[in-house]
Amino acid sequence: MKTYTKQEVVDSVPQKGFFGQPGGLFTLFFTEFWERFSYYGMKALLVFYMYYEVSKGGLGISETLAISIVSIYGSLVYMSGIVGGWLADRIFGTSKAVFYGGIFIMLGHIVLALPGGLPMFFVSMVLIVIGTGLLKPNVSSIVGDMYAETDDRRDAGFSIFYMGINMGAFIAPLTAGTIGMKYNFHLGFGLAAIGMLFGLIIFTLTKKKRLGLAGVQATNPLLGDERKKVFKQFSIGLIVLAILLAITIPTGWLTIKTFIAAVGILGFLIPTMYFIVMYRSPKTSEVEKSRILAFIPLFLASVMFWSIQEQGSTILALYADKRTQLDFMGIHISPTWFQSLNPLFIILLAPVFAWLWVKLGKRQPSIPQKFSLGLLFAGISFLVILLPGYLGNGGLVNPLWLVLSYFTVVIGELCLSPVGLSATTKLAPAAFSAQTMSLWFLSNAAAQALNAQLVKFYSEDNEVIYFGTIGAVAIGLSVILFLASPYLKRFMKGVS
Repeated sequence: MKTYTKQEVVDSVPQKGFFGQPGGLFTLFFTEFWERFSYYGMKALLVFYMYYEVSKGGLGISETLAISIVSIYGSLVYMSGIVGGWLADRIFGTSKAVFYGGIFIMLGHIVLALPGGLPMFFVSMVLIVIGTGLLKPNVSSIVGDMYAETDDRRDAGFSIFYMGINMGAFIAPLTAGTIGMKYNFHLGFGLAAIGMLFGLIIFTLTKKKRLGLAGVQATNPLLGDERKKVFKQFSIGLIVLAILLAITIPTGWLTIKTFIAAVGILGFLIPTMYFIVMYRSPKTSEVEKSRILAFIPLFLASVMFWSIQEQGSTILALYADKRTQLDFMGIHISPTWFQSLNPLFIILLAPVFAWLWVKLGKRQPSIPQKFSLGLLFAGISFLVILLPGYLGNGGLVNPLWLVLSYFTVVIGELCLSPVGLSATTKLAPAAFSAQTMSLWFLSNAAAQALNAQLVKFYSEDNEVIYFGTIGAVAIGLSVILFLASPYLKRFMKGVS
């Protein structure tokens, strides 16, 4: 198989065609738009579908277990990205990974769209986890493949691509979410499946003309005996897994609760192993080891932040459904609509923050200080939502409290998330650059694994204590991180 150079790949892509960007950005923008529409349309309904009574079209699972399952599902989605990235790098390339991933996601949503009870629900979750792991990390990689290393348009291209993500996430709860809640959950899931179908059609029909060679080759393919060895190990692993399932499920050792606990452990064990392997590797220099040590507290801060942010689609979704006045100013609000607030505020505020950092220049906060600000606003967002319960007004809560809470956490997200992506590329050891980016995304997996345990302590009766405790911990960690920022900067060895 012919191996193409970076420049040959770039030259194969039409370099003008979508807002002054490479033509392939059109393909990837709308592929990711529809994939995110599909994902967030499904996710907006998921927790309600699980805990609503069977008579109302749901599965009748307890609220606490439903939220724990959704959290573990989110954790597995981010963990699966590691496998998806490896398969693309070593076997079939990013373009095929995106295509196969889209098919798995669509099939998962089709399964959800067909009434089938709890067994079919778990089948759909497995399909969507596999599909998202294949598609999500690799579609972003193709975006990078279209630009030469010296191309000044790269950051703007990723910004446009990021807008596509948030536009899909914004529209989905308003459409698929509304249909699912008003008429039938399965209709909403069906609309999510149609969204992914649109994404696949756009990708398939336009990739040859617009993407050229971007994503067609595996960057580090398995060759000869190595391929045979890997497939042998993979086959043995599947057989062992099948045997374990055949033993543990009938005996009752593997239950939903033990599975949640196991994933919770993996959520922290896997990144810990990553850190140890990178730090102890002979390929890691002393300067890089110092930067790895600086990255650890940033990673933990990210876990705390995403733990709060991701509860926007679980605990706050429950809060919207059970505790919020949904008839407001003559409008009946669907509880799914609140899921559109996060992407809406990101679309509105991201340009403001980009301008702010440029305006401040060298006076802007350091990376650890920006992380501390992210944690601070995340903690405040939980203090905001506890106020109605603390004030003891009784009855249902004005929906503007939820709006304010989502708005506050988005301010924190814009202080932490894009900064974290940039910091990861700067702090990563040269020999582990791609794997360090995978490690960064594992902070979200760890956060949702943590949430699967935290949400067990939430109830309407103790909501003030729940929100107050988590919010106070986040603010406390924010203060500690801010005070430790000068020391962390020393370990970062010139990275700012």
